[in-house]
This record gives sequence, structure tokens and C-alpha cells, in this order.
Amino acid sequence: MASIGIRVRGLSKRLKSNQALAGLTADFEPGLLHGLIGPDGAGKSTLLRTLVGLLRPDDGEIEYVVDGRPRPLAAIRDGLAYMPQQQSLYPDLSVAEHLDFFSDLYEIPRQTYLPRRAELLRVTRLEKFADRPAGQLSGGMYKKLGLMCVLLQSPSALLLDEPTNGVDPISRREFWALLHQLSRQGILVLMSTAYMDEAERCARVHLLDAGRVLASGEPRALLAEAQAADFDEFFRRRAAS
Repeated sequence: MASIGIRVRGLSKRLKSNQALAGLTADFEPGLLHGLIGPDGAGKSTLLRTLVGLLRPDDGEIEYVVDGRPRPLAAIRDGLAYMPQQQSLYPDLSVAEHLDFFSDLYEIPRQTYLPRRAELLRVTRLEKFADRPAGQLSGGMYKKLGLMCVLLQSPSALLLDEPTNGVDPISRREFWALLHQLSRQGILVLMSTAYMDEAERCARVHLLDAGRVLASGEPRALLAEAQAADFDEFFRRRAAS
């Protein structure tokens, strides 16, 4: 599996009257779980959509790095997987039927697909629900199904837009365990969240507000430097300054 990293320099994007990104700069190193942390409207979704090529930046540069060498987006697109906030799953199709559908869509050979399917069902604990229609899944199970569909490609970089939003506490914990497992496999995981308590579960955090990065680094180091008990306090202090 190739090692993919992403470097962003001075990224700007205006959406109608909203300056969604305002000169944003950040480094997303390969093989780590990165968190984009910030309130609604901070620019998290716009950044992710720009990184995967769904939006074009107005200014700035995005550099994709494979095994230490810069590569264009077209060269690494097959290794890049994206899960949006609103997933396009089919309520009448079962879990198993979704996996079969996306396997055909990605043209995955059957000898590769079958063991991959079995492993994904196992790690997400959805084996017993393979025949259940997506429309009858809980919020957490629905998010896991969406994640399985993008993981069928065996990506080197995984970008997730608020995957734990609206998920019950137990499913959130299971989802985070799965993300850490993917990170240990050398996958770059970049996820956004507005839940401040999730920041400390990341290897690196990038705190966003008004389309800019307020701070980046290892969570505990950032809290210690700011002398803040948690990231709620960190953001309150920044807002007041």
C-alpha cells in the first residue's frame, strides 16, 4: 500500500458570499489519524471536498505526496476515499447488496472482494445484519455501512466528513476503535467533527475557525501550551481574544 500525505498551503475558497476557506495551511502526514475540529461553518466540509477534487480552490496549493514524492490528484485518486456527511445509500438494498453493488462499481476481482467483504463485516460487527435493508439500520450501523463501502477500495487515504454526527455513544466508541485500527494499518485518516471531546482521540488535530487553522499538533501538547483543560475551553479563549 502506497503512503499518501497531503500538504495544503494558503487555500482559499468562496462559496457565494461566504469565505469558506481563508488562506488555510496544514500538513496531513501519512499513517496518522488527523482530526479537523471546529464549530459549524468553520470550513471543515469545504476543505474535505476541495481535497478530493469536488471543489476547485480559488487560491492556494494542494500537494499530494506518495512515498515522499509529490504527485497530481489524478495519479492518487484510486487510493483516496471520501465519505460525505449525507451518504447516498439505498434504503431498500441490504448491507450485503450494497457491498456487492460497490464491488461491481469499483471492478474489484471476486477473489479479492470476498475475503475483503468478510473482513469488513467482521471488524464492523455487521455480520449478523448482512441481510438487513439500509433503511432499517440504526444511525451507527448506517455510518458503518457507508464506511465499508468506501473501504472496499483498500484506500491509502480516507477522508470522512463528520462520521460520528448523530451516532449513539456506543456506536461512536466502536467507530473510533475502527478508525484507530485503520490508522495502525498505515492509512491516512482525516476526519472532521464538531464534537470537541473527540479531539483528544486523534494523533494530530487541526483546530479550524472561519476558514483558518487556529492551531495544529498533538492534542495534549496543544492543551498544555494553551493551559486549557479541554478543547471547549481552548475555543472559548480564542473566541474571547
